[in-house]
Amino acid sequence: MARIALEELRTLVGAALQRAGANPQMAACTAAALVLAEAQGIGSHGLSRVMQYAAHLRNGRADGHALPRVLNQRGGAAVVDAGGGLAFLACALAVAQGIERARAHGVAFVGVVRSHHAGVLVDHLRDVAQAGMVGLAFANSPAAMPAAGGRHPIFGTNPVAAVFPRQDADPLMIDLSLSEVARGKVMVAAKAGQPIPAGWALDKNGQPTTDAQAALEGSMLPIGAVTSPKGAMLALVVELLVTALIGANFGFEASSFFVDEGNRPGIGQAFVVIDPGALAGNSSYLQRIEVLVAEMLKDDGVRLPGARREALRRRAEAEGLDVPDALLAAWGR
Repeated sequence: MARIALEELRTLVGAALQRAGANPQMAACTAAALVLAEAQGIGSHGLSRVMQYAAHLRNGRADGHALPRVLNQRGGAAVVDAGGGLAFLACALAVAQGIERARAHGVAFVGVVRSHHAGVLVDHLRDVAQAGMVGLAFANSPAAMPAAGGRHPIFGTNPVAAVFPRQDADPLMIDLSLSEVARGKVMVAAKAGQPIPAGWALDKNGQPTTDAQAALEGSMLPIGAVTSPKGAMLALVVELLVTALIGANFGFEASSFFVDEGNRPGIGQAFVVIDPGALAGNSSYLQRIEVLVAEMLKDDGVRLPGARREALRRRAEAEGLDVPDALLAAWGR
């Protein structure tokens, strides 16, 4: 185990991705996102993904030469083509387009097509909060959850994220998967040979399981699936927002991220950027959000969304992160 500063980690991860075939811009942007995830304590979307992405680059599941471009645009709407590459560079372009168009039109909707795994979705919205705007993000992923009443995987775990800036304070950062738990946590449990709690997943025969490997071969359960179809309905909404509306692949058309071989997933992400100045006004927005935050904090035990991950990030920036020797060896250090 080695303690490594974040700047060095970004360099090491970027170099590993470049050796696997990523162009310098893609490698740097992806490395920054993976190290940021790890720094926030989100290991399932952090350094554990480096070799997965590298395998996809080597096997052609992701095009390391791709550079994103704006494919279609009108007013506050646009579509960015990721070109079959890793998602992070394309998402950065989409968010930049969203901020620019929201400044001009008050609100913007920018989609990303021919994309790949988007990592920690809310992290793409950090620049939106920095610009003083509200951001929403949606993504689909390879099929992992059944439709309401169904048994075979159709939808991805389809995360939803939101960011709400505050004055002189960290933004509220909300990020949730529409499965009972993020599939990355099942991946981590499977690698460690550990069981998962009941209610997380079904096996390939549609039966409840606590076996993490069987869960990866089967399907995840939507939020609240035991008692309600609401989670599956929300997954359907996200699936349509980032596929039919912008032209990306459905989750069931994409090979799993958890295998080295397979197709280019071609999935989608979508970002909504809203300028409060076009609505109630910036001063009113900032004042009203503090009223709500103060009311929330009247109860002991309430933790503002994003507070824990920001505390961990600041600690990691100051102290670095412990990285297992096996990971460093796999990266070729």
